[in-house]
Amino acid sequence: MKLFFKQLLGIGPKADFNELMSRNAQIIDVRTSTEFSTGHVRGSINIPLSLLSQNLSKLKKDKPVITCCASGMRSESAKKILLSNGFKEVHNGGSWHSLQQKIH
Repeated sequence: MKLFFKQLLGIGPKADFNELMSRNAQIIDVRTSTEFSTGHVRGSINIPLSLLSQNLSKLKKDKPVITCCASGMRSESAKKILLSNGFKEVHNGGSWHSLQQKIH
């Protein structure tokens, strides 16, 4: 029961981002293009949250997806959008800056 509530609240086990990257994870930065231009994770794709639903075809459903933004709020919304559209393995990477530090 405790695990259920942790999963419900999104505080389940932490993802191993390096392991996900070894499986060719797609990093989707959902900040605005202006925010993205000030800095981003190398290799990430910029699809602003407001345009994500219209750009799902740019992503591969058979690869892991890591979402990121400025703080983790928009990336959590993006995760929910992707999961509701048939993506199976989606992880909220939180802020792009902290995600960049976690990936080697």
